[in-house]
Amino acid sequence: MGKIRVAAVSYLNTKPLLYGIRHHEVIEEIELIEDYPAKIAQLLIDDKVDLGLIPVAATVGLSSWEIVGDYCIGCDGPVASVCLFSEVPIEKVEKVILDYQSRTSVNLARILLKEYWKKDVLLIDATGEDYRKEIGGTTAGVVIGDRALEQRLHSKYIYDLGEAWKAHTGLPFVFAAWISNKELPKEFVLKFNEANKMGVQNIPNVVAENSYSIYNLEHYFKDNISYQLTDGKRKGLDLFLQKLREHSL
Repeated sequence: MGKIRVAAVSYLNTKPLLYGIRHHEVIEEIELIEDYPAKIAQLLIDDKVDLGLIPVAATVGLSSWEIVGDYCIGCDGPVASVCLFSEVPIEKVEKVILDYQSRTSVNLARILLKEYWKKDVLLIDATGEDYRKEIGGTTAGVVIGDRALEQRLHSKYIYDLGEAWKAHTGLPFVFAAWISNKELPKEFVLKFNEANKMGVQNIPNVVAENSYSIYNLEHYFKDNISYQLTDGKRKGLDLFLQKLREHSL
């Protein structure tokens, strides 16, 4: 193989992983692309990249795939940046607008609304960035990523989907993982995993590189996002994919 084409999400939550990749020799072996989750997933499905940090729900679009390495974007409780925002309590919500940027997050919301909150609401797929302006009255919205951290400053009610999943299942959750659509050289995989580890072990340096006043990044990287792909997270991932099949999502 020539250079390995790698695509990663451009959100703040990937900064530790990308820090490691950029400060490790493996950077010389890859072509790196950054975009929002759904776009990254489509690049992998279309075989325009070899490895992507993609929403795990997007794996249903791949004829074959495998998880690469021991790192992911996950949580074991409140994640802070994947939430349902509302001006009224969940019991009074009648309509939910779904973020267009991640299939995993919106399907997680669909599952939780049905199974956990026992809500039968009108679900609408957002078509553009301005949909957050429509959150109000009995209309709620699922917002993810950096925009969710911003939305926390504006919405009266915040329902954290990571926290709700943990309460519902007792398991951690995996939003995105490094997924390949082909077998990659073992030596590369080892280096790539080392790079991810190095990034996660250097959170203070990552925080120093990313000035952000809206949310405490050290807390976000250390307490909200959980990067190690543990056995518990793999169980949570398997259960989520099972529920996707059960709900035909």
